[in-house]
Amino acid sequence: MNIPQNLYYTESHEWVRIESDGTITIGITDHAQEALGDIVFLELPEAGKQYGAGEACAVVESVKAASDIYAPVAGEIIAANNDVTSAPEKVNSDAYSSWLFKMKPADVSKVEALLSADAYGKNIGA
Repeated sequence: MNIPQNLYYTESHEWVRIESDGTITIGITDHAQEALGDIVFLELPEAGKQYGAGEACAVVESVKAASDIYAPVAGEIIAANNDVTSAPEKVNSDAYSSWLFKMKPADVSKVEALLSADAYGKNIGA
């Protein structure tokens, strides 16, 4: 199971990377894409929308199920990755390079309160 050490994680299987400009990049974990199976559709949030921490903001559909994707912290969506909406299988190929959306967090320090790679690994039994 691939769980990069340089990322933060949520219990709902999103990964979060803090960028040098203080924004964050979000995707779903390798564990999540594996559990979902072949991803066939992604509905991503629009730039400019505000979300609270833990609020559903996107949807991933696979051959098995549809699942919500949640904002890891409160903030504003600044970009969505259109490359993965047109080719959702990229998330199955490499979940950590296939980001879904970027946010400007209301408080970037809240990201550091998310799960570490080790804590996430324990959470999923890896």
